[in-house]
Amino acid sequence: MTHTADVVVAGAGHNSLITAAYLARAGYECLVLDARAIPGGGAATEELLGPGYRIDSCSTGHTIIRVNPLLVNDELGLHADYGLEYLEPDPVGHVAFPDGEQLTMWLDLDRTCDEIARFSPGDVEAYRRLIREYDEVKGIFGRARVTPPGFGPSLDEMLLEHPRGRIWLRRNAITAWDVIRREFADRHVQAFMIWQAFQTLVPVDAAGSGVNAYSIIFGRQGRSWSIPRGGSGALTDALTRFLEDHGSTVVCNRQVSRLVLEDGRCTGVETDDGERYMARRAVLSTIHVKHLVEMAPRDAWGEEFVYGVDTYDVGMSGMACYLATDAAPEFQTPDGPRAAVSAGTVGWPEEVLALGRAVRDGRPHDQGVPWLLVATPTLVDPDRAPEGHHTVKLLSPQTWDLPEGVASWDEHKETVFRRQLEHVRRFVPALSDEHILTYYVKSPADIERSNQHMLRGAFHGGDRSYAFSGKYRPVPGWASHRMPIPGLYQTGGTTSVGGSVTGVPGRSAAMVMLSDLGHDPEEVIAGAGRARAGSH
Repeated sequence: MTHTADVVVAGAGHNSLITAAYLARAGYECLVLDARAIPGGGAATEELLGPGYRIDSCSTGHTIIRVNPLLVNDELGLHADYGLEYLEPDPVGHVAFPDGEQLTMWLDLDRTCDEIARFSPGDVEAYRRLIREYDEVKGIFGRARVTPPGFGPSLDEMLLEHPRGRIWLRRNAITAWDVIRREFADRHVQAFMIWQAFQTLVPVDAAGSGVNAYSIIFGRQGRSWSIPRGGSGALTDALTRFLEDHGSTVVCNRQVSRLVLEDGRCTGVETDDGERYMARRAVLSTIHVKHLVEMAPRDAWGEEFVYGVDTYDVGMSGMACYLATDAAPEFQTPDGPRAAVSAGTVGWPEEVLALGRAVRDGRPHDQGVPWLLVATPTLVDPDRAPEGHHTVKLLSPQTWDLPEGVASWDEHKETVFRRQLEHVRRFVPALSDEHILTYYVKSPADIERSNQHMLRGAFHGGDRSYAFSGKYRPVPGWASHRMPIPGLYQTGGTTSVGGSVTGVPGRSAAMVMLSDLGHDPEEVIAGAGRARAGSH
């Protein structure tokens, strides 16, 4: 059977839903297909631990999307009309170090600096300087992030117009560790900064990660680790309701297996049950590029694109352990119990660096717990669990490669989970067995099985170091969301600016597609949407 729509969308991650929503606002009928039973991709909330426990099955923090014009200007009315609401937990974060010391980050800058001063009074000014200097250029980085190629000046061009722009060109090219070890002297403060800079699982000694040491910390100092009330899926729910109200449809349990090409142009997709979904105007994909190239003959893509995809780095694997508890996971400190929605532990800098190097070298890394996030959204959003209970997520980077003698992640994941649990119990006695009601462990292999586009359990869409970011993402020459096959567009984590819940790839792809379909994107955003000539 054949189905038709103006735009067929393969994949219902938050970015493709955002693109579809802008297209629907312009009057196009969008048909969105997803292989999973629910939409949202990495922005989903599920009852993985039983009824009443609303678990973010991938993303929890949405700090970055909150500076996207999509939400800053509420361009689709997701706040005003669809009830999307964000919480800003305080404290922002809490981190424990190998020697038992701990540091708390607060929304109040002075209070955070008081914490840093306990370790190194000299590093207080470095921290204030870091916040102050990024504040001077945040607008440039923000505009560059939300401007698709060809729609305005590049980041480099804008920085060259800034009085200190060449300093920032260097910072954007070097590593986060280069920045941190230059600016901060105390090992505790360095480790705290590394814990923050590593939040997107880009190794802190990877070229191009330098700005993470500024932007991530700055964002959290200003907006905390923002979380949607009700769970990560609240963003998806708002977008799907917008699409339904604007004549578009989201259909789940539809596995796209092939692109339909006619006279060299992509005109639709075919699902594994033989159904065809044909597009009158365009096809949009959020399928991982490693899979996408297999859905059409390789000669249709061209040698350069295929080479670029073949050499694309899928990024660092992750592991998630979900727990239901009957006690808040409070860290025991000299000042009394302290809990944060975004908490965790971190090793000394050399230990975190060793993990990143093992990943790049393809070596198993089974030494301790160098970096751990302990996320407890129920501290500020108690309706996500039965009264008095909490949901806790232990999130960690992992090497896909297993230790010698271990056959599979199914065999190994319980060992890793128990190691993490024993480690964090040094600081959080409330995570003892008597308080854990149930748990569920997702190894990197489980993450890939639950969402096939999270290859090797990497949920950020691919490495975001210099070679795989900006104009090089996903492939040099194809960063504009237009694919080599006419009629086909790409969004999602494999496109610029990469993974995490930013909404930027979705909004940028919408601007490109609207322009190619003959619209002024700014007019559509403003609600006018008058058509002009144009095509891809």
